[in-house]
Amino acid sequence: MQRVAVGTGPLTEADVVAVARDGAGVELTPDAVAAIAASRRVVEALADDVEPHYGISTGFGALATKHIPTEQRALLQRSLIRSHAAGSGPEVEREVVRALMLLRLSTLATGRTGVRPGTAATLAALLDAGITPVVHEYGSLGCSGDLAPLSHVALALLGEGIVRDAEGTAHPAADALAAAGIEPVVLAEKEGLALVNGTDGMLGQLLLACHDLDLLLRTADLTAAMSVEALLGTARVFAADLQSLRPQPGQAVAAANMRALLADSRIVASHAGPDCVYVQDAYSMRCAPQVAGAARDTLAHARLVAGYELAAAVDNPVVTADGRVESNGNFHGAPVGYVLDFLAIPAADVASMSERRTDRMLDVARSRGLPPFLAADPGVDSGHMIAQYTQAALVSELKRLAVPASVDSIPSSAMQEDHVSMGWSAARKLRRSVDALTRVLAIELLTAARALDLRAPLTPGPGTGAVVAALRETVPAPGHDRFLAPEIEAAVELVRSGRAVTAAETALGAAVG
Repeated sequence: MQRVAVGTGPLTEADVVAVARDGAGVELTPDAVAAIAASRRVVEALADDVEPHYGISTGFGALATKHIPTEQRALLQRSLIRSHAAGSGPEVEREVVRALMLLRLSTLATGRTGVRPGTAATLAALLDAGITPVVHEYGSLGCSGDLAPLSHVALALLGEGIVRDAEGTAHPAADALAAAGIEPVVLAEKEGLALVNGTDGMLGQLLLACHDLDLLLRTADLTAAMSVEALLGTARVFAADLQSLRPQPGQAVAAANMRALLADSRIVASHAGPDCVYVQDAYSMRCAPQVAGAARDTLAHARLVAGYELAAAVDNPVVTADGRVESNGNFHGAPVGYVLDFLAIPAADVASMSERRTDRMLDVARSRGLPPFLAADPGVDSGHMIAQYTQAALVSELKRLAVPASVDSIPSSAMQEDHVSMGWSAARKLRRSVDALTRVLAIELLTAARALDLRAPLTPGPGTGAVVAALRETVPAPGHDRFLAPEIEAAVELVRSGRAVTAAETALGAAVG
């Protein structure tokens, strides 16, 4: 089994995907264990101090002014976790919970939180054993961290609450820990707070979305190229010298992809001469690199922010390098919330352009010779008419999801927490956006493949032709109307798995960037 080392340095996006999605194990490095132990000594030195220290000898939030006697401090930490494990609604996906567990472990490993090494080791043991606490959809305001989601994870460390084992079966946490040989944690001073005061849930979802959108934007170049071919569009507008007149980096990448995919296309060559009557293509074809390129640049910015967050130690209070224990505001989720919202905008716009190309292929007045709705017997057959309806419904949903969550704030904790980020909500809707974009692109791919087959005997380029061939392994060639939903799902899987892009890359002998 692959293992990811968690040390005092930052993790990578690939590390998070490996643990969250692929089930990789984790191990704390010796430097992390030493850093954790050093900060714990600072906390223990303050435990008996007559001066109050937030999170060690005081209550939390608006109750921070209450001094907690020594004999009640273990109860204080346990009570914090139990009361804050107040999530509601559907279960959050396993990969999201594993991502937030890993990222919380990463912050513990920085030696800035004051937990004991054994507490961090227990969190690592849960990840290794594939034990995933049940976390619920609602409960985080994205400030003071993802409190409710992380509290449900911390509750499992105590042997309480409900978890799922590696096979996905639900068990009481005490039973699952016992079966895995993991001893529940009895929390000491500061530890409860250190386990829940982080932006790990929203960051984990940002990293997973970045990983997925990277693939989807490469897929968008692919489906756009297939549609340009199917609609007898020109490849001349994607020329490098034209694109360089507007030196946006993402645009250059997208245009280069489309040039490669349309190279050696007999369909494109068939109307490339001076007698071609099609003077200009519609914006959804001609401007594809500009839109997909801007989406790439937005993704690059989001990854920059995610990189800063991966290098962060988000907790309150923190143990500083010189041994102070200080309150701070680093738990505020605004930096992550903003880019989560930002990414939902290009996801909606790339999908909108994809749907417009699909509609154009189905409209006999604009499809340049294709049959109405690509139907075998128009009138008797409806072809892909309703597939476009499904696409339109998805695009409409994407537009609603592009409305930002991070502009909202509802004060909480008796006005102590009077401005919150709503970053968790931004993360949840971005996950829906990523799924919807996947489906929109899949329907364009399915439709464009059918249109390309109908252009026979002319043949598409090697890259786009390889994608059609990959689709035909599970979806038959054009014919009379069939049950269409399974064919759409086959195309969705071709896109989501990356097999569509891989097919094109194999045929081209080069990466689709």
